[in-house]
Amino acid sequence: MSDISEHIVIVGAGAAGLVAARELARRGKKVAILEARERCGGRIHPLPVEQFGYPADGGAEFIHGEAPVTRALLREAGLSCQEIEGTQWSFDGTGLSHEERHDPHEAELHAVLGALKDDLTVADFLRRHFAGPEYGRLRHSIERMVEGYDAADPERASILALREEWMDGGHHSQARIVGGYGALIEFLVEECRRHGATIRLGCAVSAIAEERGALAVRCAGGDVHGCDRVIVTVPLPLLRDIALPASARTKAAAAGDIGFGCVIKILLRFARPWWCDQRQDLADMTFLLSEQAIPVWWTRYPDQHPVLTGWFGGPRTAELSHLDERGLVEAGLSSLAAIFGLSHDDVARELVAGTATNWGHDPFARGAYSWATPKTRAAQTILAGADGPVLFSGEALYRGRDMGTVEAALASGLQTAGMILRG
Repeated sequence: MSDISEHIVIVGAGAAGLVAARELARRGKKVAILEARERCGGRIHPLPVEQFGYPADGGAEFIHGEAPVTRALLREAGLSCQEIEGTQWSFDGTGLSHEERHDPHEAELHAVLGALKDDLTVADFLRRHFAGPEYGRLRHSIERMVEGYDAADPERASILALREEWMDGGHHSQARIVGGYGALIEFLVEECRRHGATIRLGCAVSAIAEERGALAVRCAGGDVHGCDRVIVTVPLPLLRDIALPASARTKAAAAGDIGFGCVIKILLRFARPWWCDQRQDLADMTFLLSEQAIPVWWTRYPDQHPVLTGWFGGPRTAELSHLDERGLVEAGLSSLAAIFGLSHDDVARELVAGTATNWGHDPFARGAYSWATPKTRAAQTILAGADGPVLFSGEALYRGRDMGTVEAALASGLQTAGMILRG
């Protein structure tokens, strides 16, 4: 069979699937993307402009750090990005402050991290090296960052992966795409179609089987697609739902050694930026941290849209798993009321539009993004292997610092396409 006739099916039209499809299609491969949703993008979820006054992101929103693949695609698409600047505030239960509180044990933490040779979980690291009562605040801040920023469980998360994240430049820069991530997805979809790739929506893949030297990809609706190779790009929890050939099933079992976190994201559009009425110096506020039910908030600064986005990540999101969208919006309003010393009704009165997504409840995601355990690097090597006709790709398989990001998904998709093209 000549290279030009090789038929490749890609399961999932998220960032990894689309960028892999585009790369393969423009090199002459016959490519079909099967997507369970009725839209492309996956965990990138653009919201209607009329709802929030701009193209809001219900899923992924930020570009983290250098993100060379993402930024190269943006240049190609003629899209720009805006770096995040402004002041970070925190609420300690009594008042607001924007002074960064440096822990007196920070130098000791960095010294112990720097000397660490063997991996262990974050919780075990803290128990072993920082168990005393004097380290209480340090332990609390590390646990909250692991849960909130990485959506990870300290009892399973890798301390060496966190060391790489913390000590390699610390919390690196963040930016947003002007027009949102949806604009990048639109570009990739147009590119895929321009190069001849087909995209079928509403096709939830239930099984991949080897039949007479080829592969048959079966969809829940009954459709069957024959092909030579398959790239599976679905979020890790969905791998259990797809029946796989024996060799691919063995590889997929390694996914259990990669963490996968939940995130609740709430967007609230108000009639005006009422928080600036409370304090004039909040005009350039970006992030707002607290210990409320919805602990993290951010603004659109420097854009002037009166929208606050709430964020709750990690295993403690289970505490709110019983709430529907309306209940999550109410929890968000109550958290803001507590932070600013207002009544719930005072804040609710200003609300124009609100939406909330518990990504753990999304049937085609069952969570938000991946994070590293001490066994993750070995699991990624197995899952991302080039052996066999069924390949795996996506943000969870990216071995750089920023796994769990759109950059990770794009880089993984390109790497997987490259493996096929090198043959």
